[in-house]
Amino acid sequence: QVRFVESGGGLVQPGGSLRLSCTVSGDIFSIYAVSWYRQAPGKQREFVALITRGDSTTYAGSVKGRFTISRDTAENTVFLQMSSLKREDTAVYYCKPGTTSWGQGTQVTVSS
Repeated sequence: QVRFVESGGGLVQPGGSLRLSCTVSGDIFSIYAVSWYRQAPGKQREFVALITRGDSTTYAGSVKGRFTISRDTAENTVFLQMSSLKREDTAVYYCKPGTTSWGQGTQVTVSS
């Protein structure tokens, strides 16, 4: 069984930065990849970024060049570093290790 905790959301001004964390525990060796998704108000949930066990990364076009996904294997944590944030990045961000169910998510609000 895989368990995880998302954290790091908050309020940030346009152009600012924020780092989200996803700490995973349990049967971590069964996880091939960890993804981040987001859901803005009134919109469908969308893919943001993914990192595999071999550190290969994939990004949505809307965040490429601004967001960086990485992981700390010692801490079993995956990070989403978000820079040059825009108002349209406002959403609830969800971590998804492997095929786990959705968690609570963490709110990111970009506003002046």
